[in-house]
Amino acid sequence: MSFPITRMRRLRSHPVLRAMVTETKVTTDDLVMPLFACPGTNVKNPISSMPGNYQLSIDLLVEECKSLMDVGIRAIILFGIPEEKDETGMIAAHDDAIIPRAIEAIKKNVPGMYIIADVCNCEYTTHGHCGVIVDGDVDNDQTMDSLVAQSITFARHGVDMVAPSDMMDGRVLRIRQGLDAEGYYNLPIMAYSAKYASAFYGPFRDAADSAPQFGDRSSYQMNPPNSNEAMREIEMDIVEGADIVMVKPALSYLDIIRRARDRFDLPIAAYNVSGEFSMVKAAAEKGWIDENRIVKEILTSIKRAGSDIILTYHAKHFAEKLQ
Repeated sequence: MSFPITRMRRLRSHPVLRAMVTETKVTTDDLVMPLFACPGTNVKNPISSMPGNYQLSIDLLVEECKSLMDVGIRAIILFGIPEEKDETGMIAAHDDAIIPRAIEAIKKNVPGMYIIADVCNCEYTTHGHCGVIVDGDVDNDQTMDSLVAQSITFARHGVDMVAPSDMMDGRVLRIRQGLDAEGYYNLPIMAYSAKYASAFYGPFRDAADSAPQFGDRSSYQMNPPNSNEAMREIEMDIVEGADIVMVKPALSYLDIIRRARDRFDLPIAAYNVSGEFSMVKAAAEKGWIDENRIVKEILTSIKRAGSDIILTYHAKHFAEKLQ
């Protein structure tokens, strides 16, 4: 039928009716809040490029988790700022490293919080790259040793999920085998499967003190123009045992999320990354946009594209003001 028999505006005529026929709804159950754990006590270091976000010592990290639970955010992903760094990232796998200690403290004091731990090396290496450097580049196979060791250590200290973000070939299988061998066969893996070498990560590198000291990450993170390659990356991670796959960043890669949703049947996560967050905050501070409307529209677009899980620095703001 066409106009005048069909009038599309009929279903938009009343707010109750609009709500009844809304196709995509974001809830706090969809959201994961990224948090940054740092050494010390009573430390709250503002991240200048990410207003409202902080590097938090473990005691304040626990308090932030309580605050998140109070507004309905029940899942976090942890990144660590270590006391010291090494050449391989293996320091992150020590039992007294920052993330294992943070996991234990949160589990003890906020037992209902679901904890995902990022598994990578860039925060923990002196050179800022995501693995072991050999002849000026990251060595794929040697890097996997530290990724497996991190995953097992995090599991031993009570993490609920591990999320390898390094983009090494074959790491999901190695992590799965390592976890299973230690009896952690029920621990899920959320793989950063299509992680692009994006300019949108800039503020995160301030937050995690993880900027590479030379070169860039183009030899292991994905080339932004490529879409078919993303499908191959995702499929490989699924075959290797990933329980959830991720597309990162989200907003410039909504087409990748949609392609993945149409092709694969397992849960899909999307990371609404630091640069995407910071652009919104900067424009809002200038009064150029309505922050509340923009945040809700962004998160809705990510879910509408096909994601089941959204990692976003807007999570707490959404829970407090936009539900």
